[in-house]
Formats: sequence, C-alpha cells, structure tokens
Amino acid sequence: MSKVRLEVLRKHLTDRCREVKPDITMSGNPLTTHVLDTARGSPAANLELTVSIKGQNGQWTDLITSSTNSDGRVPRLLTQDQFVPGTYKINFNTGGYFQQLGVEGFYPYVEVVFEIRDPQQHYHVPLLLSPYGYSTYRGS
Repeated sequence: MSKVRLEVLRKHLTDRCREVKPDITMSGNPLTTHVLDTARGSPAANLELTVSIKGQNGQWTDLITSSTNSDGRVPRLLTQDQFVPGTYKINFNTGGYFQQLGVEGFYPYVEVVFEIRDPQQHYHVPLLLSPYGYSTYRGS
C-alpha cells in the first residue's frame, strides 16, 4: 500500500474510533436496568426509579433514586462497594412516565423484587413496559 492510502486508512479508523461510544452501562456496574416502552417501540426515557435494599428488620432502605436516560438506562445505579448480598427492589414510577406522555396507564408503579446471592456477578433487570402490561427477567 502506498503511504497516502495508509494515511487515509489511519485517519478513517481514528475518526471511526472517536464515534464509538464506550459501554458505560455495564462496565463497573454490578446492577443495570433497561426500560423499553413496547407500545411506542422505543426506550422509556425520563422514567424515575428507586433501588432499595431490605434490611434485617424487614424495612426497605432507598439506595438511589434516578431517571432513565434517552436510551432507557441509568448508567450508574450502584457501585461494587454498595452491592452486597440481600433482597433488592427496583421501583419504576410508570404512572409518572405515562403521565408525561399524556397516556393513561393501568399500573401506577412496578416493583421488581429480587435476591442477590453473589454480588461479584453482574445482574441486569430489564423492564418491558406498555400502558396495560409489563414483563421483566434476569438479563445478561
């Protein structure tokens, strides 16, 4: 290859690498979520959620309240230090989300409760959402 072609190729690859967004949703994050509005066929942006942990006394302690970004994700839910074995819940404020859209929904909120036995693993808790139904599962 000529030096000119190599330079053009190098510039193209350098520019392309700048376009690729780093994966901030899972790197260093032991718990992630992704909310998809299946009725609209798009991520559920600006949906408020709260992550809580159940104490030995049976009471819930809120760890973080945040809102999903334009991709339906919260990039930083918990740090590895905050993530310990226990029973957690994510409360998704679906009523507030649908109200913002001017849509009447059936569920004012969705609570997903789950157990963490090995905090060294990654846990992904997606929510597939529509005004009259929802589904969740343990993702990867």
